[in-house]
Amino acid sequence: QVQLVEIGGGLVQAGGSLRLSCAASGGIFSINAMGWFRQAPGKQREFVAAITRAGNTNYEDSVKGRFTISGDYAKNTVYLQMNSLKPEDTAVYYCVADHIATVADYEYEYWGQGTQVTVSS
Repeated sequence: QVQLVEIGGGLVQAGGSLRLSCAASGGIFSINAMGWFRQAPGKQREFVAAITRAGNTNYEDSVKGRFTISGDYAKNTVYLQMNSLKPEDTAVYYCVADHIATVADYEYEYWGQGTQVTVSS
């Protein structure tokens, strides 16, 4: 069973930056994709970004040019560098992982507990 632990959330002013990290453990050798989703209060969960072991990436349109996903599969860790943050980026951010090498917006098999990101105006 794969476990995912996110760190790096917090409170930041608009225009600022945060870096999220997610470490995977347990059954990690078959993980071929990791990524991030987020859910804001009163809104549906939405895909943010994903990266495969081969380095393919995908981003949700509203974060393109501001967020960068990177992965170190040797360390079983994925990162999300978030720059130029906006109040609308405020959400709980969830790390995800899957055995399938995909960067699609779909129901990934493994989910972390989430970390809160709050952007003040």
